[in-house]
Amino acid sequence: MPTRPTRRASSSRRKPPKPRRGAPDDPSREHAAAPTLFSTKNSLPEEVRAQVVPLLNQRLAECIDLQTQCKQAHWNVKGPSFIGLHELFDDVNEAVAEYVDLIAERVVQLGGIAEGTARIVAVRTSLVDYPLTLRTGPEHVAALSDALAQFGRAARVGIEEMNELEDADSADLLTEVSRGIDKWLWFVEAHQQGEQPITGAPGTR
Repeated sequence: MPTRPTRRASSSRRKPPKPRRGAPDDPSREHAAAPTLFSTKNSLPEEVRAQVVPLLNQRLAECIDLQTQCKQAHWNVKGPSFIGLHELFDDVNEAVAEYVDLIAERVVQLGGIAEGTARIVAVRTSLVDYPLTLRTGPEHVAALSDALAQFGRAARVGIEEMNELEDADSADLLTEVSRGIDKWLWFVEAHQQGEQPITGAPGTR
């Protein structure tokens, strides 16, 4: 009885399949080139909008990062001032969430795409990483006040950028954000300032 010829085993390894376009492991999924601006009747010139959108997306990344840091402090603060700081940090978080929406929606109003995924934020943010091992109220107050101050500086840089591009509305939006951040920095820093001497006060050096 005739026997079938045996299939010769291939000496080369089978190549793994390429990731499907848009699949979670496709590296192009998060960093695909953004499309051109969407058409809009907004009277701001397209060449201006094309410069404003990426600048606002940078501020958006930093604002989202700040919001996650507020939550980190809210969840993990411990000590005798727990309830007051726990609630304060949540109030700051809610305010920052509104700033996130303001910035993201301004991007879309100008025909852009608001880029706010966790991966994009991690790549773009300029804020210092929030330490994950903090426990006490003073530790979290110090870390969150640092983050608020850093984002406040970034917002003011954004105001200058918008003024240079003659986008008064975006400058006004970032001014509103900056003013709010200064208020929350005051609320958080107040928990440190009671234990510190006033700079330049009589009897201090």
